[in-house]
Amino acid sequence: MRFPNLSQAPVGMPFGGVPSGVEMPSSRYILPEFEERTAYGYKRQNPYTKLFEDRIIFLGVQVDDASADDVMAQLLVLESLDPERDIQMYINSPGGSLTALTAIYDTMQYIRPEVQTICLGQAASAAAVLLAAGAPGKRLALPNARILIHQPAVGGEGGHGQASDIEIQAAEIMRMRDWVEDTLSLHSNRTKEQVHKDIDRDKILTAEQALEYGLIDQVLTTRKTQRPA
Repeated sequence: MRFPNLSQAPVGMPFGGVPSGVEMPSSRYILPEFEERTAYGYKRQNPYTKLFEDRIIFLGVQVDDASADDVMAQLLVLESLDPERDIQMYINSPGGSLTALTAIYDTMQYIRPEVQTICLGQAASAAAVLLAAGAPGKRLALPNARILIHQPAVGGEGGHGQASDIEIQAAEIMRMRDWVEDTLSLHSNRTKEQVHKDIDRDKILTAEQALEYGLIDQVLTTRKTQRPA
């Protein structure tokens, strides 16, 4: 059982292809490395290492078991380094697996530091739940970010097998949907009944619409300080 992979949903599935305005991340390029001077000499590192040193986690891929393990490991290490300082999680993800989502979600709620979430680009499907699950008052999005919420779906070739297996799958998909509705309602200003209606089909929100919905707390425009006149 999983949230649909928006890039691989076959024709005929409930989520046939990528919805308008939601894109998969483009192919990777080689990240530059740089040297930073420290008290112990020069240290060579890449952008992700530097971000981690600043207590920033970047989720820029599909939410799957591998990326969930990476995110959870970073959350737990940053907690051990300083349990009182906030952690920032930047999100640009098309979503993915429900079990990977719940693993990250539970870890975010479990650790002592508050997790600030920031969406740039997109937070779709499972990633939208992670965005909303940030610390209250600390869930942000950039102006052109898109947030997509929808119901979970059976992955793979769902619908085949013995009748008893299909019945078990159906019960599990309903349990998954119930969890998604409860969680989105908890982290927004919408009732569970309203969420139930909204996620029946793909619901794509702009940053301002996500703010009104209660999935985020602020739309950021810039970190630049205004110069005095």
